[in-house]
Amino acid sequence: MHPRLGALAALRLTDPEAKVAATRATFAGLGAQPLDLRALRTGNDESGVPGRPERPLRVSATAVGKRSPFTPEGRAALIHSICHIEFNAINLALDAAWRFDGMPEDFYRDWLRVADEEAQHFTLLHDHLQAIGHRYGDFTGHDGLWSMCEKTRDDIVARMALVPRTLEARGLDATPLIQAKLRRVNTPDALAACAILDIILRDEIGHVAVGNRWYRWLCERDGLDPIAHYRVLYRRHEAPRLKAPFNLEARALAGFTDEELGALQQP
Repeated sequence: MHPRLGALAALRLTDPEAKVAATRATFAGLGAQPLDLRALRTGNDESGVPGRPERPLRVSATAVGKRSPFTPEGRAALIHSICHIEFNAINLALDAAWRFDGMPEDFYRDWLRVADEEAQHFTLLHDHLQAIGHRYGDFTGHDGLWSMCEKTRDDIVARMALVPRTLEARGLDATPLIQAKLRRVNTPDALAACAILDIILRDEIGHVAVGNRWYRWLCERDGLDPIAHYRVLYRRHEAPRLKAPFNLEARALAGFTDEELGALQQP
């Protein structure tokens, strides 16, 4: 099977563990042979996209319950919320690898690698969640990541601008704050969660960098100014407002320019 069709097959799976296994197998099967770059999209291939389990119940971001890390139940809810983000991130990366015909081979390889790493993150978090007495689906989850995926389904430039380098970049800012709270709790499960978040933060810097790389490549291809066009896309698709504090070091490592980092700090 063509790796991009493998990505579509994995994307359609509803069972999280089956999706993880199929995602990892698709990436492992890439090999060194050049990919066939012919267009693969067909008229009815949106069917079943994305595959998601019945639970967690999806609610609005404002309806998600409080997730204080200072109680065992709150820590479980917090880990579940991150687990839900990682499950959605698997789908986002698979969708990027499958949806957009006409890109260079490295684009597809990049996003299949990202999907593989997101699958690893989901597994780490789900294993931890089960170790503290819960499973994925036990709490509610919101649909913010996938809703932006839907908004940008027909515009690859907007997808690269607003999913990896906007929504996922917010994770670079949020993760150290979550870790600081978990370290204050200082229980074995909280410290174990911190260690998992270390791995996720390291990898997510690379994922945001992939978004930055392809956003700039597309802007150059299409004769767009990356900063000016980003503002257009941000308003057009009603992206969430970026809020301080920002993890400027991680954002710099992920390829944001000095000009972009400076703009974040403007009042």
